[in-house]
Amino acid sequence: MRLLADMIRGRKVDQAQGLLKFSKKDASARLEKLLMSAVANWERKNEDLSLESAELYVKQIFVDGGKMLKRLRPAPQGRGHRILKRSNHITIVVDATTNSENA
Repeated sequence: MRLLADMIRGRKVDQAQGLLKFSKKDASARLEKLLMSAVANWERKNEDLSLESAELYVKQIFVDGGKMLKRLRPAPQGRGHRILKRSNHITIVVDATTNSENA
């Protein structure tokens, strides 16, 4: 997940969506859905601005570790090996570029 987050950090939203859509990594579908949710939240907060005129970009994205499920897998001679099923927390901040930033 962190590899994909590093790949889209600082890019425009439409470019980031294209990268995630055609990526072969398993996590790209979940990250793309989260990115579209962040864009919808931005639209909801900024109803006076249009999505087309405001060039949105991924201002900040980071992946933190989440809960780990601890399971045991049977091993030879009556032993058990621990399996850690990891999860994560993703934070995406989407912002619009202003004309002064483009100049």
